[in-house]
Amino acid sequence: MSEKKFDLVVIGGGPSGYAAAMRAIDFGKRVCLIEAKKVGGAGVYNGALSSKTLWELSQRVKNVNETIISIGRDPFRISWAEVKKTLDEAIFERKFQYSCHIKLLKNERGDLFSYRRGYGKIVGPHEVSISKKGEEDDIIQTEFIIIATGSRPRKLPNIIADEKAILTSDGIDSIADYPKSLVIVGAGVIGCEYATIFSNFGKTKVYIIDRADHILPFEDDDISITVSENLEKHGVTIHHKAQLDRMEVVDGEVEYEITCDGETEIIRVEKALLSIGRVSNFDNIGLDAVGIKKGANGRHIGDNDTQTNVPSIYAVGDVNGRIALVNMGEIEGRHAVERMFGQKSTPLSYDNICTIMFLEPEVAAVGMNVKQVVEQNIPCKIVKLDYSVIARAIAMRKTQGFFKIIVTNDDEMKILGMRAVGEHASSAIQAVALLIKMDRGIGELAELVHPHPSIVEGVQECVRMLMNKSIFKSSVFKDKLECYSLVDGVKTPLQRL
Repeated sequence: MSEKKFDLVVIGGGPSGYAAAMRAIDFGKRVCLIEAKKVGGAGVYNGALSSKTLWELSQRVKNVNETIISIGRDPFRISWAEVKKTLDEAIFERKFQYSCHIKLLKNERGDLFSYRRGYGKIVGPHEVSISKKGEEDDIIQTEFIIIATGSRPRKLPNIIADEKAILTSDGIDSIADYPKSLVIVGAGVIGCEYATIFSNFGKTKVYIIDRADHILPFEDDDISITVSENLEKHGVTIHHKAQLDRMEVVDGEVEYEITCDGETEIIRVEKALLSIGRVSNFDNIGLDAVGIKKGANGRHIGDNDTQTNVPSIYAVGDVNGRIALVNMGEIEGRHAVERMFGQKSTPLSYDNICTIMFLEPEVAAVGMNVKQVVEQNIPCKIVKLDYSVIARAIAMRKTQGFFKIIVTNDDEMKILGMRAVGEHASSAIQAVALLIKMDRGIGELAELVHPHPSIVEGVQECVRMLMNKSIFKSSVFKDKLECYSLVDGVKTPLQRL
């Protein structure tokens, strides 16, 4: 294969770029993958894999302690060195898989696949330069280009994140020990995940600065309240409706000043974590050279179903500003390649995206929530079932949580969205996501024979309630079950005895 001419050049070897390159190989296309730092990107390092490894380990510690403390024993503690060892092993395992895959792929399909280390920059609609320290820039030709350069943690202009005392997600995994105290700026998913992790380990006093009146402001109140109460139960202090006036390092510690309800408070902690979103990485990659337009807010690259305004150039993953998730980035990368080489005409749908929030308890979501249907004034039916009536949850002694399913207010009852809160939540939304994608009603789920005992039996009971043939009646177990229509803001019970 010519090292100068390709069918596709992918700039960025994170989840979306890597998936795009592999999909191009499926089409028998010559592809060059360019990565300046680490293959896998934030999906492996300082992101999804690392934070979820920490969460899983912290959950085990919490579960053990819930058992032994209840019988009068001292709590179990794990050293940060042991935590770091587990984290490093997880990252190395995934990194090793990528490295081996690239090496073997180059040996077996070198006619199609080229991997180049360096900084990729667009110099023309069909040209990319590769820069590497100490070497002359290399210019390669290509039919198509995919920008998959990912994102980095957003910082505040008046706060210096030195990654020692004031950290972002890039530095939190590199701390030497548990901080005695930690303040988290930002009450979104990532901030609440890290609050859950450190409170689970039980060695850090955690504070959260929340600008709104409740955490997870984009979600329904019942989810926000459940997560908030659990965090506070584990010793987390949440500063609601708080304005951060100042944060700086004083005598090696972090001092922050907040205003809540007109009153000012100054608190010192050992470390701070900024969790206020991410910024797209598209600086100095040649957008201006070819006239690629940015989105309305200038924070992402504008795209039409992954294609930019330059027909030969596509943008996928975090840089296109849609949904910054590993699974979505991979789908976008694959979709872009299928548009280029597979004549795919169906636009990419964002209606059935499954998400997981690693909180206490676990939260999984697909489609719309109640807030969204109310804002859009969509007539709907809503069913909610408490985990305490699910046999598997009772057997696990994990009865905190609920399922909530939203369907259209008609005979078809097509699914608009679902929220699952509790153990095995992420496993419970798959069938619902498939029905959303297929634009089908709930009838199939009502008749499907689910394994027993399993958490997903609760999903079946939800749809049975909507069809008025449930085992438990919501009009009887009013504190455990809800089933109602919602039209113009008016709730009407659907089950009456």
